[in-house]
Amino acid sequence: MSLHLHDTATRTMREFHPRLAGVASIYVCGATVQGVPHIGHVRGGLNYDVLRRWLVHNGYDVRLVRNVTDIDDKILTKAADAGRPWWEWATAHERAFESAFDRLGCLPPSALPRATGHITQMIELMQRLIDKGHAYAAGGDVYFSVASYAEHYGRLSGQRLDEVQQGESTASGKRDPRDFTLWKAAKPGEPSWPTPWSDGRPGWHLECSAMSTYYLGSEFDIHGGGLDLVFPHHENELAQSTAAGDGFARYWMHNAWVTMSGEKMSKSLGNTVAIPAILQRAAAPEIRYYLVAPHYRSTIEYSEPALAEAISAYRRIDSFVNRVRQRTGEVGHGTVPAEFAAAMDDDLSTPQAIAVVHNAIRESNAALDRGDDRAANEAAASVRTMTDILGLDPLSEQWADTRGADDAAHHALSELVGSMLQQRQQARAERDFATADAVRDRLQACGIAVEDTPDGPLWTLKDG
Repeated sequence: MSLHLHDTATRTMREFHPRLAGVASIYVCGATVQGVPHIGHVRGGLNYDVLRRWLVHNGYDVRLVRNVTDIDDKILTKAADAGRPWWEWATAHERAFESAFDRLGCLPPSALPRATGHITQMIELMQRLIDKGHAYAAGGDVYFSVASYAEHYGRLSGQRLDEVQQGESTASGKRDPRDFTLWKAAKPGEPSWPTPWSDGRPGWHLECSAMSTYYLGSEFDIHGGGLDLVFPHHENELAQSTAAGDGFARYWMHNAWVTMSGEKMSKSLGNTVAIPAILQRAAAPEIRYYLVAPHYRSTIEYSEPALAEAISAYRRIDSFVNRVRQRTGEVGHGTVPAEFAAAMDDDLSTPQAIAVVHNAIRESNAALDRGDDRAANEAAASVRTMTDILGLDPLSEQWADTRGADDAAHHALSELVGSMLQQRQQARAERDFATADAVRDRLQACGIAVEDTPDGPLWTLKDG
């Protein structure tokens, strides 16, 4: 089976055929760097990271661009409220976002363009639209004329033209309330850049059209982003880009939200779980597991029990791989089961893919129990490859920093458990089986399983 993706524009599953053979070009709407990132912000980045890894596994040269919106009304407002320069506020929170993506195992994007670095490309796009009669200047602002593109507007979101509301403030220069802003004339004290129409700053929608086509070409393969961006942001991107003559995105993908109490997680509602805070409660790969295990188009309702369940599930994987390594020696990378590949090719069905991982673990544990170390090692190698595609390989170098703390704790635990096992071995040698059993029972009560082998006792943390 070849890769099929759910395309928002056609509302169908479509087989993936890249524009260029062997190359996959992806543009992902990144952060508006107005504050500290929360798990709702980073979910999409993780979802598209999994897509990228699966494409790379299948031999594609992946070019993934994720932008940074570093000029925006909210950035200006929050920076002013904090008494800090807007550029310093944006830069500080850009670093926070990139740190979050990095800590959660996202591969670096091929390019990470900032909106403020691409004003020239935006001016060129606006001029093309004006020349084609799809945009107009008024009072220093520049607007896209929705009516001029009425035949095509709404094809992504399904919006009816007579129901369009852009959510923008009223402006005297607009010819039609449905028109949206490409360029805003600067107000006193605001940052601005010179254009033929005014000194000002870009509208949100213009930025992504200019940056995506600059890096990936006038037509590229996949445009991704959160479900909340379908309208107006992505609808307006599509309209202005195709009206200017660009083929733009061939596939549109949208990840669902992370919610709390049924509402989208957002700073304005005060229902966020910030990345720095959640990293105090769980290790980075455990948080990643929590966010990539559900299907990317399924809403995640955040709760502490759900997070705890994900932590336990990931630890079963981690414990298993390390148990096999301790028992059989080094674990490399192996083959991907057909069931796993079929799940990933079916619109990145990560729940089914992860089920294959856990089935392989159960089979490998059975192999260990019957003494078939070779089969166990092969299964563990397969688990490593599957989890690497998901960005969850417990032995990956990306988790080296995480393992640093874990290894220190494991070393301390190993010393304590080793001392108790010596006591147990001494008791067994003296045929004091009551003491030996008491030591074993105490370890089991603490969640430590002891297996007697020809090479001596082997201890592991029990599943769950």
